[in-house]
Amino acid sequence: MSDKSPGRNEPCHCGSGKKYKQCHLAADEAKAREARAKAEAEAPLEAPKAEPTAAERRADHKKHGNAPQPWKRGPAVAAPKFQAPRRSGSS
Repeated sequence: MSDKSPGRNEPCHCGSGKKYKQCHLAADEAKAREARAKAEAEAPLEAPKAEPTAAERRADHKKHGNAPQPWKRGPAVAAPKFQAPRRSGSS
């Protein structure tokens, strides 16, 4: 058997004459799941990343040229409405 499994609708690799999806697909997928679970259990666990401090975030902004925008922090304030007289008459 090769490393690459046959397509779902191709004949099974065992020679039974059935389609792969009707013959060995479920067994091969179960074997692959077990192998992934075993590899995951043996892999060392990574420590969760700590949240960056405020100083680190500011330094990161400076490094990338994206300065914090303090004017966007406050509540949204509507601009004053422009009140001009309506155009009258025809041209």
